[in-house]
Amino acid sequence: MPSLEVVRAELNAAVASAEPGLPAANELCLACEALFDVDGAAVSMVFDGSTRGTFGSSNEISRRVDEYQFTFGEGPCLDAAATGRAVLAPDLDSVREVRWPGFVGAALGDGIRSVFAVPINITSVSVGALDLFRTRPGPLADEQLAGALMAAELASLTLLDSLASDAGVGDVDSRLMAEGEDAAWGRLAEIDRIEVYQATGMLIAQLDVDAAEALVRLRGHAIATGQTASEVAWAIVERRLVLPRDDDDDGTPR
Repeated sequence: MPSLEVVRAELNAAVASAEPGLPAANELCLACEALFDVDGAAVSMVFDGSTRGTFGSSNEISRRVDEYQFTFGEGPCLDAAATGRAVLAPDLDSVREVRWPGFVGAALGDGIRSVFAVPINITSVSVGALDLFRTRPGPLADEQLAGALMAAELASLTLLDSLASDAGVGDVDSRLMAEGEDAAWGRLAEIDRIEVYQATGMLIAQLDVDAAEALVRLRGHAIATGQTASEVAWAIVERRLVLPRDDDDDGTPR
């Protein structure tokens, strides 16, 4: 691995080479993959204890593995965001790895053997985590973890760029003060997985349930059928899937 000075320069160059916001986050993840000897990287957004979107990824498998954390409501990125500390899982297939049974089973099914999550913080608010994935077991070297911490700092800047762009103003701190952190980050969290929000709205009307119950049912169907929440949501939005009401005679989804 290059020196940390070179790593910082290459990470900065990757972000600077792309348009602000999501394109820069994608380039940052690609740089992480190349620099830290991992097979994938993703920036996972967390709001109110739940993953709300994959804000940048290096490849499709990284995005899918991050989706599992949303689908199962568990995973290293949630723990990293909750604790403010790096969460390291060097061997998901170890008998000693018992932290996230649903997530681990799905990740192993996609060939992922190790995951490392570094928290992302903005204005003292934990907003997500940088996730690094490998298809083989083994720890991150100390210098790789140090580089990942640098990358997480840059990831926070790409999120700030998106928040500022969404607001149409440059002073993000003023926006947070004026509207409240929860409202501002809540809108930022909705930039991805829009299909889940659309499907949840449809389920509220179709099943006569509240938003929380609608999301539980969407996730439950995803887990039961071996899909991600987004895959089920698209099927609902495109009207290829209708979940049963409680008073349906047939207990299986149509």
